[in-house]
Amino acid sequence: MVLLLFAVFLGLRDFLSSSASRKRTAPFVAENTIGLITVQGAIAAGEGGLLSGGTGGDRLLEEIRQAGEDPIKALVVRINSPGGSAAASQEIYTELQRVRQKGKVVVVSMADMAASGGYLIACAADYIVANPATLTGSIGVIIDATNLQGLYDLLGIDYEVIKSGTYKDTLNPARPLTAAEEELLEAMVMDIYEQFVDVVVEGRELSREKVLENADGRVLTGQQAWEAGLVDELGNLYDALDIAAEKAGIEGKPHVYRYGRRDLWSKLLVGSQGGSSSFFPSFLRERDLLIQ
Repeated sequence: MVLLLFAVFLGLRDFLSSSASRKRTAPFVAENTIGLITVQGAIAAGEGGLLSGGTGGDRLLEEIRQAGEDPIKALVVRINSPGGSAAASQEIYTELQRVRQKGKVVVVSMADMAASGGYLIACAADYIVANPATLTGSIGVIIDATNLQGLYDLLGIDYEVIKSGTYKDTLNPARPLTAAEEELLEAMVMDIYEQFVDVVVEGRELSREKVLENADGRVLTGQQAWEAGLVDELGNLYDALDIAAEKAGIEGKPHVYRYGRRDLWSKLLVGSQGGSSSFFPSFLRERDLLIQ
């Protein structure tokens, strides 16, 4: 019975999802339309679903790609995210750059938080608008390791691993990291960190020395980020829309088309945005290198 209900659930989900995509229309007035995309919650790869509560990178990439193809003049990206997967953040950043390469203006509006991977995404924009109290910055990369060996010993649990290579069970929670594993993971983290810094240097047109002053993982307010040159202006979403309209040469009140808005069934069954991803197999599964 449970399997039958699950099959019906999946069938209904797929039907509603395909119906929503078939019904998509683009009510654009090419001369005065601004697209609006929201990045909400932790950033991860995948489409996401009911319980994910974050930004599904694949779904967001689809929305950004569609915005690039549609006859809009500008795109505003509303970011409210603490960061997340390094790879998913980089993919979103790259796709926003492609929108700019098509001649469309891209403006970022920061909400409560646009930190770490959220800030990396923002660096793809022509212009960044933050609230004075927005939490942003947090330029850095982290991977955590949990050592449960003491608990396993206390519970009398024996944990045995058969592996094909020295590093295959790196981050195995049943034992501490070896010195070689710590060195390997640190090299990975620093490599992605340097990539992050490169993005900020290029996107913000700042010297590397200037970026490194705030690239130690610290979180900044919007006011502090503006003083450091990490954002362009202080304001809210409507200010960002006005700026996008001005930069795109739109006269009069622009029409705003919101991407990603779907019916209730789609939000429940597919998820507004969200997902999960894995960076490595085996014990590294579900342990992404996080830009946060």
